[in-house]
Amino acid sequence: MTYDLKELYQIIEQEENLEDDIYDDDIIPCSYKITSYGIDFDVDGLVRRLIKGTIYVPEFQRNFVWRLSESSRFIESLLLGLPVPGIFLAKDEDGKLLVIDGQQRLLTLKFFYEGYFNPQPNATTRRVFKLTKVINEFNGKTYVELPESARNNLDNCVIHATVVKQDSPSDDDTSIYHIFERLNSGGRKLTAQEIRSAVYRGELINLLKELNSYISWRKIFGKVHDRMKDQELILRFFAVFEELDKYKKPMLEFLNKYCLKNRNLSEDKRFFLKNLFTRSTDLFVDAIGESVFRPSRALNVAVYESCMVSLAKRLLQVDSIATKEIQQAYEKLMHDETFLELISKSTTDVNNITKRIQIAKKYFNVLPG
Repeated sequence: MTYDLKELYQIIEQEENLEDDIYDDDIIPCSYKITSYGIDFDVDGLVRRLIKGTIYVPEFQRNFVWRLSESSRFIESLLLGLPVPGIFLAKDEDGKLLVIDGQQRLLTLKFFYEGYFNPQPNATTRRVFKLTKVINEFNGKTYVELPESARNNLDNCVIHATVVKQDSPSDDDTSIYHIFERLNSGGRKLTAQEIRSAVYRGELINLLKELNSYISWRKIFGKVHDRMKDQELILRFFAVFEELDKYKKPMLEFLNKYCLKNRNLSEDKRFFLKNLFTRSTDLFVDAIGESVFRPSRALNVAVYESCMVSLAKRLLQVDSIATKEIQQAYEKLMHDETFLELISKSTTDVNNITKRIQIAKKYFNVLPG
């Protein structure tokens, strides 16, 4: 089937929507063998582990949402000896435990023991955590103001934890991603990158956060995305640049495995990836401007990926590239009808990705090998 350029641009505009997931599917590609076991933690031990960091709450863009009254009723339930729901934890590669369900309850305990309700970084004032709308014996009390017997009872209260660990496949732990996704599906569903930021914390995630503030990238993408789509695109560039020959669907799992493999980047590789990304984005902004990777109105992920990977490959072969050369290559690419068809649909198919990057490499004069 053939199209003229006007028709192709119309198709692209209909297909692209960055607010949707940048995947064509989200099918789990394999089955897992997972070990789970139970641990009963006393509250005092849980709080000490949270403060120490051996149990950690993930850093993603979902804030503590309980109101003071909700947190107070949870503490009251423990003080009264009432049963409370258990928590889910995942055992990390370094032996630490990631909270995958129970964040609000655990942070409530930490806040109560430390004395301040939901303290914010760099805030000039903090709200003292006094129990509210609970029985008179405890109402208006902080942790240190509770009767000693009540404090001891709270310290010794038991919360059951289910700890999960993937046994197979042995070369990844991507099941933790899927467990996290399903247990956190209530309310506003977490995006893939929010979950990765929690599950695969480390130097790669730190690098994505750092590069997300880079001025040329902000010019290309626009304002910071509140669901981490911008960080995900940086990740996708790295993954496709390094491991296109290993790519197979689904894209979601390909990015998960890249995160796991590169979780703890060496200093040399961190410098290499950072330098490659900043040079590539600088050159595209200088050559094309802020409209780069936008064949219509929205940023097109397939165009971004093809161009960034191709230019980065070229940068490994030459010391410098003239902006005029980049401009000419980009304009020719954006008038290639085969390329435009490939960026309009089924953009995560293996053959599609391979073909469109091959075409882009041709225009950016990437040498074979």
